Amino acid sequence: MMAIPRKMRGVYLTGNGGFETLEYRTDIDVPTPKAGEVLVKIGAAAVNNTDVNTRIGWYSKSIKSETNKGGESGFKEEVKDDGSWLGQAMEFPRIQGADGCGTIVAVGEGVRQDRIGERVLIRSVQERPSSENGIECITFGSECDGTFAEYAAVRSEEAFVIDSNLSDKELATFPCSYGTAENLICRVGVEKDDVVLVTGASGGVGSALVQLVKVRGAKVIAVCEQSKAERVKSYGADEFIFRGESYVEKIGKMKVDVVLDVAAGSQWSEFLDILKKGGKYGVIGAIGGPIVEMDVRDLYLKDLSLFGSTYQTKESFLNLISYIEEGKIKPIIAKEFPLKDMAEAQKAFLSKTHVGKIVIDVTAE
Repeated sequence: MMAIPRKMRGVYLTGNGGFETLEYRTDIDVPTPKAGEVLVKIGAAAVNNTDVNTRIGWYSKSIKSETNKGGESGFKEEVKDDGSWLGQAMEFPRIQGADGCGTIVAVGEGVRQDRIGERVLIRSVQERPSSENGIECITFGSECDGTFAEYAAVRSEEAFVIDSNLSDKELATFPCSYGTAENLICRVGVEKDDVVLVTGASGGVGSALVQLVKVRGAKVIAVCEQSKAERVKSYGADEFIFRGESYVEKIGKMKVDVVLDVAAGSQWSEFLDILKKGGKYGVIGAIGGPIVEMDVRDLYLKDLSLFGSTYQTKESFLNLISYIEEGKIKPIIAKEFPLKDMAEAQKAFLSKTHVGKIVIDVTAE
């Protein structure tokens, strides 16, 4: 059994604000797993929109603009006591990080000793033990400490065994983005031969949506920058709409079965125009702006269905595990950073010049 140190390296989020709130430390106490928990030595993590949104306080209902407007300096002056993912006050300091791959090195009371040594993925959106239907949940790294540190304590049932030849850095790209994407696809009910529009197709969740839609045998129309089209095509996109183009002019009205959206924003009303009668719209983000305009007549006269999705069922996460182990989906790494360069990693993330995921190598000094 490996020796577990008393102190570890990690990054504290010290409050809502700019990059100055990200504090790299080498003297953080290694957590002790409580009853029902395991201690995971983190090999790699990844950056997600939720990390930025939580840092800047974007989840506060007082914020009306897109993420990037506060990405550098935050919305500190505007954030009320609802800046967390759950719409509650954040507790600081917090170790963020929703994505994580690593190895179990210790277990708490009531957990089998033979779990030590297992390689695991940590589910990023986790059910509360008291939840009756799975919808009552927390985000790892928001309501509890996450993976932006060398060790993390995790409820045993939220650490899923993974059998894969992929590296920790490759596997760390999957839990949050792909887990979110798979759950949305399951919730909306994408079927074979559907025509599916995917926004933000070059980002973490968008690239996951493209691959997971293709697993189901559907056609993907990807929305991305023209300069990223070839890379997005390489993981499955069939057709493209380049950012800023009109969806209606490019596709036509009532041509799409499903819209899977990460952006919302000023063009949102066009989604209802391009959907066929009986079409379905699913959303898991609003990085382009959370306040949109809708003509309700489009909704009921076309018999449309709207789906919001955040929580992840265990069934959809197990789907994801199986796709990884069977090689049906692939990791897409844009850049790698060590823990100490967390601010630089978030700057790279906010630049939106990358395709795929920004990975944090937790083992690198």
